[in-house]
Amino acid sequence: MNKSQHIAAMALILALPGMALAQEKWPVKPVRMIVPFTTSAASDVLSRILVQRLSEIYGQSVVVDNRPGAGGMIGSDITRQAAPDGYTFAMIGQPHISNAVLRTDAPYHPLRDFASVALVASTPNIITVGKTVTAKNIPDLIALAKSKPGALNYGSAGVGSSSHLAGAAFVAKSGIDVVHVPFRQGADSRTALINGTIHFYVYPLPAIVGLVKQGSIRPLAVTTAKRAEALPDVPTTAEAGFGEYRSESWFGVIGPRALPKRIVDRVNADIVNVLKEPATRDKVIAQGAEPRSGSPADFEKMQREEYTELAALVKKIGIKSEAAK
Repeated sequence: MNKSQHIAAMALILALPGMALAQEKWPVKPVRMIVPFTTSAASDVLSRILVQRLSEIYGQSVVVDNRPGAGGMIGSDITRQAAPDGYTFAMIGQPHISNAVLRTDAPYHPLRDFASVALVASTPNIITVGKTVTAKNIPDLIALAKSKPGALNYGSAGVGSSSHLAGAAFVAKSGIDVVHVPFRQGADSRTALINGTIHFYVYPLPAIVGLVKQGSIRPLAVTTAKRAEALPDVPTTAEAGFGEYRSESWFGVIGPRALPKRIVDRVNADIVNVLKEPATRDKVIAQGAEPRSGSPADFEKMQREEYTELAALVKKIGIKSEAAK
């Protein structure tokens, strides 16, 4: 063996422990799934369906960790700062993107600072009103708002949240003058809608489907081209007299930027397979969502396109940037 061969052999021997470590079993301890919103938010509902099966597959607990605040920005930033070791993920939606578009104080870039893992679901939004609102359909609601400029309001999960953008787009499309009321807690917004403090709210369907089925909150329309399987009696916006308005939300899993590719690919494959299981699909659909899947690259491309589209929407409808509170 000549000198150069000897050096190469020694380098390989020295690298072997690191190579073995890189391929070590994963996971060997509980994994957390950060949800940037409160319990019963759409991202929370979908996360709990998903982590139940992932826990069974991995033989380790996958635990939902609710970290609400700043319209979802706090949870996203905790994920950014986490060690890229495969033990911290997050279930994010549109606010993860919109916060970076809207907020001057956003501490992260939604694409450069994260690893895209898997798209999980898309959901219709649903236009809802409380029992104190007399409108029976969307034209009625618009007429009521126009008869009392500035008197009605709509709620959201915070500036830049998917419910805020969906509500603001509805307001812009309908040409009404109403007040935006952001909430920190999902339960607070639902109570306010039921008792009439809030007049209408455009929710991601999984966040409100239970109360709609109970009759506590009255739906006017789902905001997609077809009716939701979870609420087949609720008309679409076109059927409810306002077909020019369409809106939906999406949810997916991300991790810290330097997450190893083998873990990204493993979790992506597991999520894709879980969402194909009839029992899991049925649970997701029952909550008003539609299971979605694809590669990590597909999910990153979708987010990149969303970033561009949201920037244009925010400019068009004139939402102002705000610092987190």
